[in-house]
Amino acid sequence: MIESYPRIYIITNLPTAMSKGSIRANIKEGLKVGIVLKQDQKTGKITQGVVKRILTNSSTHPHGIKVQLADGQVGRVKEIY
Repeated sequence: MIESYPRIYIITNLPTAMSKGSIRANIKEGLKVGIVLKQDQKTGKITQGVVKRILTNSSTHPHGIKVQLADGQVGRVKEIY
């Protein structure tokens, strides 16, 4: 008799859906962060600055929480320092 077991597939190297920059609760005004500006999305160039305002209203966002830096630039958080 042959028993059948469900197959388990392990998928690696997928982007993490909930990185630290994707969760609004991790980001506060005055925090130093690295963001990707709209025009830098293709290259992924990181711009550093201090959060002035949080622009994303939802608690999470898969591409990063959108913020405005103290110098007025707007982008999505990729790194938190």
